[in-house]
Amino acid sequence: QVQLVESGGGLVQAGGSLRLSCAASGRTFGTDVMGWFRQAPGKEREFVAAIRWSEDRRYYADSLKGRFTISRDNAKNTLYLQMNSLKPEDTAVYYCAAANSIITIAAITNYRSYGYWGQGTQVTVSS
Repeated sequence: QVQLVESGGGLVQAGGSLRLSCAASGRTFGTDVMGWFRQAPGKEREFVAAIRWSEDRRYYADSLKGRFTISRDNAKNTLYLQMNSLKPEDTAVYYCAAANSIITIAAITNYRSYGYWGQGTQVTVSS
């Protein structure tokens, strides 16, 4: 089992920044892909960014490139999401997710590919 705990959400004004953290514990050695998804009220869960540990390769939703950055700290077993120039439409619950192995890029961006999830952290951007 893998446990994921997010933190760092909150209320921020448009144009501001937040950094989300996801602390992983448990059987993390088998997880090759970790990512961030978000879900706004009444909408489907949406891919934000992911990182494949084995290749140190990063993937981003096209609409978020340049504003969001995913990174990791191996020593702390922690995943981060730096969010800059935040907009009201970024308001959502942000979830950290992990998967043992994902081969295709299409699968990486699909929330159904991930077997482990955190509880989510609320991000609210005011205009």
